[in-house]
Amino acid sequence: MTESKSPFTKAQLIPQEETLEVTRQKGALFIGIPKETYFQEKRICLTPDAVAAVVANGHKVLIESGAGKESGFSDKDYSEAGAQLTKDTKKVFGCPFILKVEPPTLEELDLINPKTVLISALQLKTRQKKYFDILAKKKITALAFEFIKDEDHSYPAVKALSEIAGTASVLIASEIMVNAKKGNGLLFGNISGVPPVEVVVIGAGTVGQFAVRSALGLGANVKVFDSSITKLRALQSAIGQTFYTSTIQPKNLLKALRRCDVAIGAVRGKNRSPIIVTEAMVKKMKKGAVIIDVSIDMGGCFETSDMTSHDTPTQIKHNVVHYGVPNIPARYPKTASISISNIFTPYLLEIAECGGLEQAIRFDGGLKNGLYFYRGILTNKAVADWFDMSYSDINLLFF
Repeated sequence: MTESKSPFTKAQLIPQEETLEVTRQKGALFIGIPKETYFQEKRICLTPDAVAAVVANGHKVLIESGAGKESGFSDKDYSEAGAQLTKDTKKVFGCPFILKVEPPTLEELDLINPKTVLISALQLKTRQKKYFDILAKKKITALAFEFIKDEDHSYPAVKALSEIAGTASVLIASEIMVNAKKGNGLLFGNISGVPPVEVVVIGAGTVGQFAVRSALGLGANVKVFDSSITKLRALQSAIGQTFYTSTIQPKNLLKALRRCDVAIGAVRGKNRSPIIVTEAMVKKMKKGAVIIDVSIDMGGCFETSDMTSHDTPTQIKHNVVHYGVPNIPARYPKTASISISNIFTPYLLEIAECGGLEQAIRFDGGLKNGLYFYRGILTNKAVADWFDMSYSDINLLFF
């Protein structure tokens, strides 16, 4: 019998079980929620009910005293839900996980510890390059909730706030027609024997859809303009009834604007909203008509629109009342806070269930889309292009 020439023993040649990657165990989060300091920002990321759900899953929540007051939630509500409260702002920013509505200011960034996870809005157009330099220096991992996608590839946070803005635009217009100087005193509503209010909506996206839904619900005559036939068709299908729709043609748009009592602009561009309604068109509108420019944060789609505030929301130009407040959802802080909280809570529980943000991002492509900084490395192409910075593909940073 010939002797075996194999360098391996008989035991080593027997097939062995493969050791697969060991998944990380469920982790506990320590979340800090500071008080919002941005001008007229009244919202908060988590409601007391959401905090109770997070705490029940074994996590800690530290909230700065008074953070929920403007949204109608008291410190007592949060305390009873299981949150810890403090008046020390530095202590809140010292948490390993920070939740905010508005992006932190440069002063607030100085309070954040290195290697912290930050989830907030990014608001790219209002950022400075120094903001990203500090994130890089402190090796912070940051997610922008307006970039996070859900299962159907839409942006849930943007969609939720757009729903509020669309509905609110009609309610705000109804108030202005009665209360503003030079308002025409018309009532939204289909009153017997009285011609209904005429509303023009420019843009058939989420804001436009909810503005149309609200206006029709109040009995107004609605005309919708958009450059996309597909969007107009989808809008009619979503509303479930027929109404006037048209592509954006100056002749038809001008005719509608001359007759309307309310015009709502909800068109967003890539870097700036396109100007759809010129000053010459505004001059031909009815005396006392109302313009609600929802896209004012992107420059506005009415040439005569200027940015205003919640304190002095309206301006009168060419006898037309202009409303140009950029942050309409902040006018309804409790509704907006509940809406944001509904989006945040499942993601927080998912991150904990996966054993940390890194594992969650690995398995959730929508959450990964929200990531723009990973341990101090810029991972978002849009941010890199805007500020002419270098970036790395997140897929190359971990496997």
